[in-house]
Parts: sequence; C-alpha cells; structure tokens
Amino acid sequence: MTSIRDMVPIPGGTFRMGSDEFYPDEKPVHEREVASFFIDRYEVTNRQYAEFVEATGYVTVAERELDPAAFPGADPAELVPGSMVFTPTTGPTDLHNWRNWWRWQPGACWRRPFGPDSSVDDRMQHPVVHIAFEDAVAYADWVGLRLPTEAEHEYAARGGVDSARFAWGEEAYPDGIAQANSWLGHFPYDNQGVGDAAPVGSYPANGYGLYDMIANVWEWTSDFYTPRHLRLSDKPVDAGKRTNLLAAASAQEAFPDIPRRVLKGGSHLCSPDYCLRFRPAARSPQAEDTGMSHIGFRLARDE
Repeated sequence: MTSIRDMVPIPGGTFRMGSDEFYPDEKPVHEREVASFFIDRYEVTNRQYAEFVEATGYVTVAERELDPAAFPGADPAELVPGSMVFTPTTGPTDLHNWRNWWRWQPGACWRRPFGPDSSVDDRMQHPVVHIAFEDAVAYADWVGLRLPTEAEHEYAARGGVDSARFAWGEEAYPDGIAQANSWLGHFPYDNQGVGDAAPVGSYPANGYGLYDMIANVWEWTSDFYTPRHLRLSDKPVDAGKRTNLLAAASAQEAFPDIPRRVLKGGSHLCSPDYCLRFRPAARSPQAEDTGMSHIGFRLARDE
C-alpha cells in the first residue's frame, strides 16, 4: 500500500561519514557516496502507526506473549508482554549501570508508552516509540517504503553541512539555545528540557527541511551494526553477533546472538555528561527484537 506522506527529496552526493572525535565506533572518517533518495520530513507519529494497526491488526513485539523456552531460568510470572521505560533517578547515580534508570515495564508498548495506565490519545503527533525493528519494517512494507540506510540517515541529518560536529555547526548549544530535543542538565536526574519525546517538528528544521533527525527519539536504520565503519576495501564483519557497546541501548545483553541494527540521531536522553550522541555521526547498536521508550523511526524511498 502507498499512502500520501510528506517526504523530502535529498540530492545525491559524497560526504565525509563518521567522526574521529568522540566514540570509537564512529571511526574511521571516510568518504561515502549516496544516491538521490526521499526521506520522511518527520518521524513516524502515533497517529500514523495507529492507522496502520487499525487497518492490518498488526501486533507489535512489545504486545506479544513471551515464550518461556526463550528465557531459561526466568520466573514464568514475570514473562509478560512489556517494554523498557526510562525512569529518572532522584539524584546522582553510577553512570556505568544503565539499570539505575531503565526498568522493564509490563504492559508498556506503543499505545501505552509508560505502562498500562498511560495512553497516546493526547500524543498523536508524538513519534511512535517502543518499536522493534520488525515493527518498523512491517509498517514500511504496508506503505510501500523502506527504512533508510545508516549512510542515508547521516547524510540527510547533516542537512548539507559536511563534517561539522553537530547538524547546525560546531557548538552543541549555539548562543545557549538548544537546537534539538536532548537532555538539558545532569543525567539521569535533572532535566531542564522537555524530559520526554516532543511532538514532531517542535525544533528547527535542518538545511534540507527535515525535523528531528537529531535527538527526540533514536531512529532505526536498515544496516547491521559493526563496531567500526566499514570501507569498500574492508573485509566484512559479523555485525549480527557483536557485543553491544552501549549497554543502555539494549535490553538483550544476555542474548548476544540476536542481530543488532544501527540506530541514528540520538534521543531526548542524550546528554553531554553521559551520551553525547545528538550528532549526525553518532550511532548506537540495538537488538532487533527490542523496542524502548526512546526508539522510533522514519522511512525513505529511492528517487
């Protein structure tokens, strides 16, 4: 099925992908050529995903019953549908232990983002979250589109500003003003910003007229994760079975055989004192079967 949606044409070109300044998996900086393509102006919203579910009856991964055989040793009473929800701490905490601010919430899913007592009725223009990789692909198939590649996402996120640290230049907060919905304050207890995903389009568009390519929610891409960038001359890396370098990015650390895909863009939880990933070059591994309260997506298509 093809639906009418707001997509932006991105002219093809060559750019310098990656960064040598921040995290090891962003290296090496290398030239990458991207063909012309179209990409959603906004992240997929709850309203759009609700239309898909209503039309197809699709059930997301977070809403499905769990198979006890897949979780040996687990208490069957705890094997109920749910998802990972961010919960701020009451004060400073050990930033090496992501469990201090992430919790498994039974009943959490795209339509109940904070648990059974929550709803998206007043969040229809917010990006849909708690979306696993196959949930995003199912929606993409329904509308006749696809997820962007990692290179396409980074190229589009730069908005025509090549090699800059941030999509808007070299400073995280030019003139002290936040250009995207990231964490403002001390992570994970003092957020002076939005503190949650914002409605799509709440922050300035980039040079291509795209909104929220940086921060708000992480976005799925079609690429398998590798612990460094591959160039055409490199030998392939078994990306599907690499240990997750960002522990907080995956609830499936105990299951290393689950393939990881690349998330791009950062989220409202990205903070300079913990996760400086609200940058075009930033990337994160995520287990295919795991959605979280800060993961969404947008779609692309060939020209």
